[in-house]
Amino acid sequence: MKLFIASDIHGSAKYCRELLSAFDREEADRMLLLGDIIYHGPRNDLPEGYAPKEVIALLNERADIISSVRGNCEAEVDQMVLNFPVMAEYALIFEGNRTIFATHGHLWSREKLPPLKPGDVLLCGHTHISACEKLGCGAVYINPGSVSIPKSGSPRGYIVFESGVFHFRTLGGEEYNTYII
Repeated sequence: MKLFIASDIHGSAKYCRELLSAFDREEADRMLLLGDIIYHGPRNDLPEGYAPKEVIALLNERADIISSVRGNCEAEVDQMVLNFPVMAEYALIFEGNRTIFATHGHLWSREKLPPLKPGDVLLCGHTHISACEKLGCGAVYINPGSVSIPKSGSPRGYIVFESGVFHFRTLGGEEYNTYII
């Protein structure tokens, strides 16, 4: 299965459209969103193209292929308007003998690790900074960055996960990092 992973759309219809174009270009099977889908949050400026109702409509058209975890900006009202589950704190993906612990990053993070074994992956959004780094416990921390409000020089991007490989790509499709589990 080819999994398309993104985080932190924050209500930007402009970048949501670009993300969906990238998804189509990648011909992925499913999309995993790591939270902060609709609301921009009190700590962020409004992203370019902020139009939460458009984001809702764009994503609901593809509800059958989207899975999501809850970000710190999600609330019960978001679940009322989105046609795919968005309130789970984490999701577990099993790849061979490894576990990918997918979460937003505000409850479980590099600083507060969930139970992980060496070789497992902690997959988070939240920081808006793309990352791939080995943790002291032997697990790996992976973050796609933010679709709409990247920080610290990170590109607007996403990750494609297929056959044990994480491909980090810009919204334009340019690969800038890979990690093999």
